[in-house]
Amino acid sequence: MLKTRKSSEPLGRKQAHARPDAWTDVLVIGAGPTGLACAIEAQRAGLKVAVLDKGCLVNSLFHYPANMTFFTTPELLEIGDMPFNTANMKPTRQEALEYYRNVAQHYNLRVHQYELVQTVSGEDGDFRVTTVDRKDAIHDYCTRKVIVATGYYDLPNFMNIPGEELPKVMHYYNEPHPYYDTDVVVVGAKNSAAIAALELWRHGARVTLVVREEGIHSHVKYWIKPDIENRIKNGEIQAFFRSHLLEVTPEAVRINTPEGARVLKNDFVFAMTGYHPDYDFLTSMGIELSPEQCRPVCDPETLESNVPGIYVAGVIVAGSRTNEIFIENGRFHGQLIAADLRQKLASGAA
Repeated sequence: MLKTRKSSEPLGRKQAHARPDAWTDVLVIGAGPTGLACAIEAQRAGLKVAVLDKGCLVNSLFHYPANMTFFTTPELLEIGDMPFNTANMKPTRQEALEYYRNVAQHYNLRVHQYELVQTVSGEDGDFRVTTVDRKDAIHDYCTRKVIVATGYYDLPNFMNIPGEELPKVMHYYNEPHPYYDTDVVVVGAKNSAAIAALELWRHGARVTLVVREEGIHSHVKYWIKPDIENRIKNGEIQAFFRSHLLEVTPEAVRINTPEGARVLKNDFVFAMTGYHPDYDFLTSMGIELSPEQCRPVCDPETLESNVPGIYVAGVIVAGSRTNEIFIENGRFHGQLIAADLRQKLASGAA
């Protein structure tokens, strides 16, 4: 029997009830691009499919910066053989949101938004999945197979310092306008930190970058890296390298630098320290994780985990190495899984 998912919220006292499509062949947990691709491929295999997500459709993309442009070309974001049409060389966040809405509508995918999975129990061929929605109502699903495509963007890597819980500290960056004429600290040296620092500075914020490494990370995109480095060189953005935050207070931050501790006047902090998959959720289902990189144990040919009947897809396959899998390659996981599902379920096997 599988374990219960850890959650800070109780299931509540409302009676559980079943959706019209509560009985499925395949239940996909996660309605991101990879989860949608898995659902499409399973549906093409003639299987009854439902998709669950604790947020909205492609929730992670929705929470990307409002003015974000993808680093890749539109055809590499396509799923379900549907063309991604755009007049731009590289699509915007807004275009991507519209594209994935159109895909879900075209394939008539049964997506249940704003339902947090609380428990996954049972065994291969007979799983029960329980969720809770925004009204604290409980929903039960029964399914023969489960695909977990929960991504990683929902769980930030915390700094674990005093004051991190203050409202002025944020782990997601959306847009620069609210921070005009304020003192902003950006923590990190990769793409998200560099983009946030540049946008904030260009829209009138006084930006300080705090970086643990010797300099801006080598993986920062080639057109962004010289931009941020030149802003630092010109003194337009202040930067402290080989440094880290020690404490956040309502009026300031205290940082440790090679020259010792310093206190800086501060209004807002963007801790762009990265994100990680929901390891607790994976282990609650009995999925084993590798010791060093927390990769779920799975068959690389089928992506079925060590728990029979539970598959993993998307970036969670890479564990802590979240820079290995993106939409561009994770979107093909659905084909691998569907091939195995077709063989096992079409023949009537568990």
